[in-house]
Amino acid sequence: MSVELNTTFHASVDKGRERLNRSLPGLLATGAVGGIDVSIGLLALFTVEHATGSALLGALAFGIGFIALTLAGSELFTENFLVPVNAVVAGHATVRQLVRLWAGTLAANLCFGWIMGGLIVAAAPDLRSTALAKGTHIAQHAIGGSLLAAAILGGTVITLMTWMERGTPSVPAKLVAAMSAAFILGSGVVVHAVVNTLEMFAALHVGAPFGYLRVAEILGFVTFGNALGGLGFVTVLRLVQVGSGTVREERNQAPEAERRAA
Repeated sequence: MSVELNTTFHASVDKGRERLNRSLPGLLATGAVGGIDVSIGLLALFTVEHATGSALLGALAFGIGFIALTLAGSELFTENFLVPVNAVVAGHATVRQLVRLWAGTLAANLCFGWIMGGLIVAAAPDLRSTALAKGTHIAQHAIGGSLLAAAILGGTVITLMTWMERGTPSVPAKLVAAMSAAFILGSGVVVHAVVNTLEMFAALHVGAPFGYLRVAEILGFVTFGNALGGLGFVTVLRLVQVGSGTVREERNQAPEAERRAA
């Protein structure tokens, strides 16, 4: 195993332990600003796509939200498919803490994303038609193999971004990883539990022809697919790549109380 891979794994464990040990207010606040940051990216996407008619230019503009995520220390629910999981596997935290992090971050992402979606369409009436079209397109996806494949790819992309960001101290390199992932997520080729739910929320604010039950159905299915991609295609394979010896080394360094809990 390379030194770089070893270093990245240990750094991810340290960061994961930090995330999992946050107080509940700190956890919710971090998720809230994550929802706000992504919504700023959606504002940029709606603005550019409305002005140009180009979904790809809109996807490039969406990267503004992921720059904010990277530089401002906020988080999306799906970013926690790697770093905290590594901390749990290494014996530094518990599964209960992981579930608490996932649930709290997702709830805060969605709550504040819903608020921001309402503010966007209220502040910029010209963008309402674009927001309606984007959200309705997602809601009309049939639940099935195509949506599952897109969700698996979405989870893989965001978790790979997280791994790349943990692997370098360079801020420009982190931003390249963030912009690359944002472009793919914003292009409409893949689907993401938080990003696309916020698009549907914005559409609902302007009278979309679907309801919150449909949002919940899409969210649950896409979350499952994102988890399959993020955990199965990135996290598990990276742990295998790192090797059981390195994982045991981390577990041996964990405090006794953490090892018993894990």
